[in-house]
Amino acid sequence: MAEPMICAALQPVICGFINEAGVPAATAKRFSSFACIKSNHKLLRKAREDLQATRKVVQGQVDLETNHLNECDPRVNLWLRRVASVRVDSIDQEYDRLMQSSWLCRSVLGLGKRYRVGKKIAEMLEDIARLNEEGNQFQTFASKRLPDLVEERPRTQTFGIKPVLRDLWKSFESTDVSIIGVWGPGGVGKTTLLNSFNNELKACSKDYQVVIMIEVSNCRTLNKTAIQRTITDRLGLPWDDRETEEVRARFLMKALNRKRFVILLDDVWNKFQLEDVGIPTPDSDSKNKLILTSRNVDVCYQMGAQQSLIKMEYLEKEAAWELFRSNLSTQAITAIDSSVPNNVKEYADAIVQSCGGLPLALKVIGSAVAGLTTPRDWILAMQATKHDIKDLDGIPEMFHKLKYSYDKLTPTQQQCFLYCTLFPEYGSISKDQLVEYWMAEELIPQDPNRGHRIISRLLSACLLESCGSDLEVKMHHIIRHLGLSLAVQQKIVVKAGMSLQKAPPHKEWRTARRISLMYNDIRDLGLSPECKDLVTLLVQNNPHLDRLSPTFFQSMCSLKVLDLSYTRITELPFCSTLAKLKYLNLSHTFIERLPEEFWMLKKLRHLDLSVTKALKETLDNCSKLYKLRVLNLFRSNYGIRDVNDLNIDSLRELEFLGITIYAEDVLKKLTNTHPLAKSTQRLSLRHCEQMQSIQISDFTYMVQLRELYVELCLDLIQLIADPDKGRTSCLEVLTLAKLPALQTILIGSSPHHFRNLLEITVSHCQKLHDITWVLKLDALEKLCICHCHELEQVVQETVNEVDNRKGGIGHSTIQRYGRINDFSEEQETHGLPEGANNEHANVYQNMIENEWIKGTHHVDFPKLRTMVLTDLPKLTAICNPRDFPSLEIIRVEGCPRLTTLPLGQMYECPKLKQICGSYDWWEKLEWNVKEIMENKYFIPIKDGD
Repeated sequence: MAEPMICAALQPVICGFINEAGVPAATAKRFSSFACIKSNHKLLRKAREDLQATRKVVQGQVDLETNHLNECDPRVNLWLRRVASVRVDSIDQEYDRLMQSSWLCRSVLGLGKRYRVGKKIAEMLEDIARLNEEGNQFQTFASKRLPDLVEERPRTQTFGIKPVLRDLWKSFESTDVSIIGVWGPGGVGKTTLLNSFNNELKACSKDYQVVIMIEVSNCRTLNKTAIQRTITDRLGLPWDDRETEEVRARFLMKALNRKRFVILLDDVWNKFQLEDVGIPTPDSDSKNKLILTSRNVDVCYQMGAQQSLIKMEYLEKEAAWELFRSNLSTQAITAIDSSVPNNVKEYADAIVQSCGGLPLALKVIGSAVAGLTTPRDWILAMQATKHDIKDLDGIPEMFHKLKYSYDKLTPTQQQCFLYCTLFPEYGSISKDQLVEYWMAEELIPQDPNRGHRIISRLLSACLLESCGSDLEVKMHHIIRHLGLSLAVQQKIVVKAGMSLQKAPPHKEWRTARRISLMYNDIRDLGLSPECKDLVTLLVQNNPHLDRLSPTFFQSMCSLKVLDLSYTRITELPFCSTLAKLKYLNLSHTFIERLPEEFWMLKKLRHLDLSVTKALKETLDNCSKLYKLRVLNLFRSNYGIRDVNDLNIDSLRELEFLGITIYAEDVLKKLTNTHPLAKSTQRLSLRHCEQMQSIQISDFTYMVQLRELYVELCLDLIQLIADPDKGRTSCLEVLTLAKLPALQTILIGSSPHHFRNLLEITVSHCQKLHDITWVLKLDALEKLCICHCHELEQVVQETVNEVDNRKGGIGHSTIQRYGRINDFSEEQETHGLPEGANNEHANVYQNMIENEWIKGTHHVDFPKLRTMVLTDLPKLTAICNPRDFPSLEIIRVEGCPRLTTLPLGQMYECPKLKQICGSYDWWEKLEWNVKEIMENKYFIPIKDGD
């Protein structure tokens, strides 16, 4: 017991003597390791704990980055390996044995052993201190991966294309070949071949910078915009609908000329100039490659593929049989392979033979017969496909084979399928719009779920295909042509997307049951067609159509569906003959008023007048349309101005109401348990004079309200989203536009009425200096602010708010949370561990702060994907640097004083794809932002070209 007491007494005396005697540093260091062995060992134990805590912080950041597919910084990897190699167990054991048996004055041997152990402790203490310091200095833990060379296409099992794929690779690797043409009949597998080749390019060591696959499918008219959109998205460039195709093509040419590229053009029907869509013509000097597929060999020649042509043949018998079987159910395969002589194998073989090796026919018919098990079912299927395909130059011969899948549908499903052919070949079809049409034409009952079940049935029968969105579907061009061949027999006239400038002649109207003229350039419908059997007329998206003949509807007594949206018409002709009309869409038109006889359309169920900026009155006709289920006057120039005008209580069947309101008392009446409140899904408030405040809780009875648009309410001072104590708010989209008096938006404690907001647009609100309240919107995905000339900061943060956001590290925080890692209160306050020098103490304090911040940091914008800032001349800051885990795009335009971005470090924005802005603005940004962002992320906003 005497030895430890003596050592404890001597140690501070000796250490003090060393510090005051001016002993040389090296000598003092050796003597200190001998004399201060206990103090150093205690420091070693604490330093080891500190190092492990730092390692956890660093490893956590590395794991976060790798989860986002980023690559760990090599320096961080090396540091982690060095930390893992630190071993102090043997030193601890030597120290314990020394303390149990040796004493300072016992022997020379004991003194030597004490010196050696003390030296090891001191050296290890220095090593750990250095590692600790290095670990706390890391700012970047990983770097963003370069974009994939290839955007992988869906992988599917392939049959019989390996020989063609080998030929394609041989041509591709030839230095003399720049353009390759693959040709063959429709449905032979050209797209499958191109998909497989695209995916194999991913493993190719060729030095290409980008591979772009484009589905052309242009048919009669080339859809340049769709092609340019694909290239733009693949290059990560911004898209501007206001640009002309010519300007966009020049810009894309410049962008692609800077890269070595491979372009894959699928299904080219007609020759077109590559430069017209923005694709430079490849040559041997550029080493770029272009591969195109077409049904016509002449098109391949015309596109420049004279030196390399590959023909895709039909599948051989074995490959065709394998493809057919791959689409069958287990029960069907069992029936075919059964040893019982039931001739099913013979019938199935006849079906495969009748498909003539056409992969699409094999797939579609295989799906149609997938569940057949009895010989009777199989013989009926064989009889339906009994005519052999001898020449598939055109498509008609194939349609008979494909028609079996159509014949398997119920009559209702068949009519719904044929309805899909009314839409253009390119693009997608909205499921909800499709179902609305079906219900209006009475193909299905007034049950949207029934319509969506039919869509699912058409998808499973391979007659429709899925899109990237769950809200849309598309139709394969071959299946669409099958539908068009059947539509002729059903008196369906389809002229969609054919660049028509004139209406079809009278004779095509005379017997038609459905007519589609959508997506054309028709300027005048001055005819008076005789079409007493016409049920559906779709004329939407003719942007120059401004006139209908006064007698245009004269003979349309059977019409049920009429869509004139996105045209320039200013009036609706005499329409009392439309007694059976159930669906009418006049949205995005320039119509000024409804006809006086409009009230006679008693069967109307769906009326869309949204964004009709010239509509002056409805002549009180809407209130007499008792069967209306959908009434949409959202953002219409016509709105409710007086309480007495809110007289559509009679619409008992109303399920969806979009409405524009011009007076505060009208709003109060509507929101005060009014019967229409429960149907209101889109609400626009305009020119509500003297309305100084809006309180979202007043909309409690609007249980389905999803969009609120407030504009030109000149006296509005504040908007309050108070705590949501009742039902959960459905509000998803908010627009605040041209509100010159608006000063504050107040959001209460969570849950509040804005908690489900997905999109916010703030425009022309001159008294807003910041919109800090967006920090409370955890669901926000898109933030757009424009023309707010007094806005200086998006988020105004004080020092205290920053501390709170970071966890409030500081003197008060440490005291509040008491002792940290066994430090005394005095040591914690000053950040000085016992026996440590100031350098080590600072390293330790930094580590503690970093660990606390990263452990408790709250992400303010967890789902924000897009931020758009336009024409904000006084904006100097967006917010302080923070995490943006979902941010993909920042667009800045007309913000000359903004010189910083709140990106923090790249690992805080793992999904960031692009920053859009002018070159001048980019040059003004702080240097560290440029260091964080590689050039590929900065996209200049183009002026003119």
